[in-house]
Amino acid sequence: MVRVVAISGMPGAGKGVFGQVAIEKGFIVRSMGDMIRAEVESRGLDGNPHVFGRIAQELRDKYGYGVLASRLVEIINNDLETTGMVVIEGIRGDAERDIFVEAWGDEFGVLAIDASVDARFQRILARGRAEDGDRATFEERDERECGWGLGLILEQANWRLSNEGEIKEFKDTIKAWLFSHCE
Repeated sequence: MVRVVAISGMPGAGKGVFGQVAIEKGFIVRSMGDMIRAEVESRGLDGNPHVFGRIAQELRDKYGYGVLASRLVEIINNDLETTGMVVIEGIRGDAERDIFVEAWGDEFGVLAIDASVDARFQRILARGRAEDGDRATFEERDERECGWGLGLILEQANWRLSNEGEIKEFKDTIKAWLFSHCE
């Protein structure tokens, strides 16, 4: 049985929606993106789109591409003492996956969320996060995250969900997936 599932997808694919639904269903969710947002805040930096990307890349350059995963393992191990499953929102590379596989072996899996470029960009515009920016920034972010190994993670995921329709439909799909794999 899977005890730790990492949610992967390009920016705007629906990882955050998956995390919200998982929380509503009583699961613990740890967000890798929140770790970058916390780092930006702790440094007292302006939260513009280029800052988030720069900090994420700086951390990876300085500590390795698995830095965020390494920081999460102990936290999640503590979570697993009190819960049956933990969701990691936002795995972006094979270095992160390798750390998680080393920590949890067969009790770890990756779920990819697929969505078209246009659907993702419209969601990015609607959510209005500081790190999102305009279309050029969106495209730069896609390229940067693919450079971290995101494309490989998506290709090799254990499971896939499509997020092309309405949010209610996607939330129902998430609930069904959680019920069939985790409850």
